[in-house]
Amino acid sequence: MLTPTAARVRPLLADDPPRAHDHQDEGTGIPADPGVTVKSLVRVGGTDGTWRGSSGVHDLVTHRKADPHGRFRAGSVTKIVTAAVALQLVAEGRLDLDEPVQHYLPGLLTEKFEPVPVRSLLNYTSGLKSGDGFDDEFAHRYDTLDPRTVVASAVAKGPEHSPGDEQHYRNIGYTVLGLLIEKVTGDSYAHQAEERIFGPLRMRDTYFPGTDPRIRGPHNRGYQTMKRADGTTRLVDVTEWNQYDRFAAGDMISSTADLEVFTRALFGGEVLPEPQLKEMLTAPEEIDGAAFGAGLQRMRIGDRVVWLKTGARYGYTTIIAATEDGRRTLVHSVNATDAKGEGMNAVAERIARAALS
Repeated sequence: MLTPTAARVRPLLADDPPRAHDHQDEGTGIPADPGVTVKSLVRVGGTDGTWRGSSGVHDLVTHRKADPHGRFRAGSVTKIVTAAVALQLVAEGRLDLDEPVQHYLPGLLTEKFEPVPVRSLLNYTSGLKSGDGFDDEFAHRYDTLDPRTVVASAVAKGPEHSPGDEQHYRNIGYTVLGLLIEKVTGDSYAHQAEERIFGPLRMRDTYFPGTDPRIRGPHNRGYQTMKRADGTTRLVDVTEWNQYDRFAAGDMISSTADLEVFTRALFGGEVLPEPQLKEMLTAPEEIDGAAFGAGLQRMRIGDRVVWLKTGARYGYTTIIAATEDGRRTLVHSVNATDAKGEGMNAVAERIARAALS
């Protein structure tokens, strides 16, 4: 396993959008406008009925139709799988949400940290700062950054606040959760997700690639808008990218069909017992403005309260969402060229509001 040296890494926050770099020998050479959507796959379901749709192209070379069954990088939707695995361990009595991380992973955090409850990892209130990534992420897209290195860089910065005092959406808590799951089970996180979630739900398109930069099986190409030195932009093919540093926070590859199965099963009570599902759908009341429960985000769209999770990796933006009673579900994947830009992709947002309102 490759671990980058200090000379190859600088304090670029692992949750920050990447800077665009000019690589004269890379990309399609196609002038690009920020926010171009190459492909869109949509599944609306639930007890209210179902609808399926797809548009766009598989790639910008052949321009053949997008594969509606194509796999993609699901990004931070991974966190909901991680939360489900952790909460299953809670239901089994193998993990206690009120126990500190230090109890399960002694030595991981320094003495600067107060006891950090496991619950605070799940609901983004741990006080851990973001870990560091590569300075030029595109240039290092085939290199491996071990998630433990990311955690170590976060721990070295010390706590931002006491656990439970503030809620800040970050990857780092879920990276630590992946390590915690491995310690408690004595098994790899990826295998636990397969045994507990993917296998039982027959999610055959879903897996963790680890250090493999490729997407196995059928998939549509992903593109990212990048700037040239002269300020113009172009589309770069970013389909191949080693995402191992995202680990339990964002390394999953899936399909809209699989994520729909998972979303319906989750909200239908097939994945978690009722107390643990309630935990997932409970935001900390003591924090003003807190919108996240254990992974999922609460949002009002029209007259409905929905719980959702977005995910964005280079070239791919994903959403899973559902009303709390499961009457309406949405899974949406977009090959968006601004997938790691600030804010939600405009096409994805319009589709989400139309499907869930």
